[in-house]
Amino acid sequence: MTPVRSGDTAPDFTLVHRVGEDPVTLSEERRKGPVVLLFFPLAFSPGCTDEICQVAEDHSRWLELDARVLGVSVDSPFVNDRFAKECGAEFPILSDFNREASTAWGVRNDDFFGMKGVSNRAAFVIDTEGTVRYAWVTEDASRLPDLEEIRTVVEGL
Repeated sequence: MTPVRSGDTAPDFTLVHRVGEDPVTLSEERRKGPVVLLFFPLAFSPGCTDEICQVAEDHSRWLELDARVLGVSVDSPFVNDRFAKECGAEFPILSDFNREASTAWGVRNDDFFGMKGVSNRAAFVIDTEGTVRYAWVTEDASRLPDLEEIRTVVEGL
């Protein structure tokens, strides 16, 4: 499985944010401004908590750039909702429970400490036309994306 690369067209998806609310569609979000798409392995794990809490603390800086931040995890929407609340995340953390987005983006990991279908940690920036302008993927769950590098890419759009 090859991850999406910079210059590729962003694979579209529609994922559940919260049960009972309208799902979130990537193509609709990117029309409002650039999207920072953050795949992470598992809610409440140490690295994922660090990453999402860091992004949540600086969320106003992303909003100043008109960027939409979307977190994506294979956890259920119920788990993701609680995780977002505990991290103070005001941006959607979407449930890829069926692994469709992780597969389409080439970040599904079928051997994550014996678990199948967990997302690798990955960060992408998608412009309003749907082109991926930044792509970073790691199988090392302890590594976090360089948020300042991502911010610089968004500022340049």
